[in-house]
Amino acid sequence: QVQLVESGGGLVQAGGSLRLSCAASGRTAGSYAMGWFRQAPGKERDVVAIIDSTGSITSYADSVKGRFTISKNNAKNTAYLQMNSLKPEDTAIYYCAAGTRFAWAGKDFNAYDSWGQGTQVTVSS
Repeated sequence: QVQLVESGGGLVQAGGSLRLSCAASGRTAGSYAMGWFRQAPGKERDVVAIIDSTGSITSYADSVKGRFTISKNNAKNTAYLQMNSLKPEDTAIYYCAAGTRFAWAGKDFNAYDSWGQGTQVTVSS
């Protein structure tokens, strides 16, 4: 497992942008997959975007395609989620996750064994 710390959440108006960061420690980020998940009040945790160990393969939830971009800087052991054109329905707690057993972990959150504490993103209309 690794330790993950998210930052960058906050309050933004609809149409605005935020960039989330996830700093990893304990193992080099170049050896495992990472992802961003979110959980809105009263809803289950859902995948937002995932990325492979090298940072070259990505996948997104349909609801964020074209608006969000996941990236990874393995030299800095940090993953990012750039969120543009934010909508009120994007309001949730966003969690960074690492699947340390896999180079590609897929969209099932059970494949991720390390989680950050979460960061709140609130989009006002």
